[in-house]
Amino acid sequence: MDLSFSPEIEAFRTKVRTWFETDFPKDIIRKYKAGLPLTTEEVRRSEMALGQKGWLATAWPEEYGGPGWGIEEQYVFDEELERAGVPTVTPMGVIYVGPVIYTFGSDEQKERWLPGIRDGSVGWAQGYSEPGAGSDLASLQFSAKLDNGTYTLNGHKIWTSAAQHADWIFLLARTSQEDKKQKGISFICCPIDAPGVTVKPIITIDGNHVLNEVFFEDVKVPEDNRIGEAGKGWTYSQYLLGFERTSYARIGGKRAMLRHIRDVAMSTPDGSGERLIDDEGFARRLTEAEMAVDGLEMTVFRVLSAAARGGSPGDAASTVKILATTTHQQITELMVDAAGACAQPHFSFWAGQNDPGGSPGRDMATYFAGRAQSIYGGTNEIQRTIIARKVLGL
Repeated sequence: MDLSFSPEIEAFRTKVRTWFETDFPKDIIRKYKAGLPLTTEEVRRSEMALGQKGWLATAWPEEYGGPGWGIEEQYVFDEELERAGVPTVTPMGVIYVGPVIYTFGSDEQKERWLPGIRDGSVGWAQGYSEPGAGSDLASLQFSAKLDNGTYTLNGHKIWTSAAQHADWIFLLARTSQEDKKQKGISFICCPIDAPGVTVKPIITIDGNHVLNEVFFEDVKVPEDNRIGEAGKGWTYSQYLLGFERTSYARIGGKRAMLRHIRDVAMSTPDGSGERLIDDEGFARRLTEAEMAVDGLEMTVFRVLSAAARGGSPGDAASTVKILATTTHQQITELMVDAAGACAQPHFSFWAGQNDPGGSPGRDMATYFAGRAQSIYGGTNEIQRTIIARKVLGL
């Protein structure tokens, strides 16, 4: 199997790499590489730099402002973005809701929302999970009652990523009670600063603020903020989840972590002269992790190629989600083993963003953050059921 790229794609890679090295804001790269949280202004500036270049909505069709890239260009771009240490694009706008809007939204909605998503000037959050509806998302109870062309929103969303940076939030809301719980759900967009919306931060075990709770109390939005038909939100959400689950792959980032682990394992930080890479067991596990990333990469190519023909990754995206999250955890376990006794003493400083020990504290934080990957976006157990029923037909 020839896995090499054509000379044209390699020339494209050089173009992208050069732009990241010369034109992307260097202060943002430095801060992101140090593992420090970005402010809302920095998030906007990072994504607007890509948007101004036309490189934010990389998978969008040209008719909606996408660059017209094929699968190979998109893949190489993502790889170079991670290699350069550029912040990962917040997916809620450009990867999640954008395709839903241009596929199911009205012309007025496309004109209203797509430009700000495409140029990075408007941030979005995803209002799916609730305290009683996580992997069993269809059990959601968030309500949207329609009266004279206005929805009144009430409920509580949780684990809402990047809500502190968002201008808008798209929601799954129950607009009617039906015999089947997947029915009666609608897809509604709401300004995050609307009266009655409260965002409460959740500080996770790695010491970071990425997640939030979002409360809605008698929040009013016009009926025109509903995407598509009333009661069809579950259908639109499944279309979106295909894009979400393939976005977890991040091959370039995983390869960067493996290079970091190998560098640490090749060194002798304690001065003993003994290198971890010479330990047969550790070397075997590192090789197995590298092979797992290779396997994930091939799976991503297959799923994305199918999506290019059919428009959405579909249920096969569950395979990517499982492999991506288990591989990430496999790699971060090696990171902690490589950091050894240096990791834990520095983590308490790292969690307070004042780590004097550098890498070991960051590695420990990465490990802790990665524990959640096999849970969010639909637990891996749920993904295996989807594969069994909808992919394998069991």
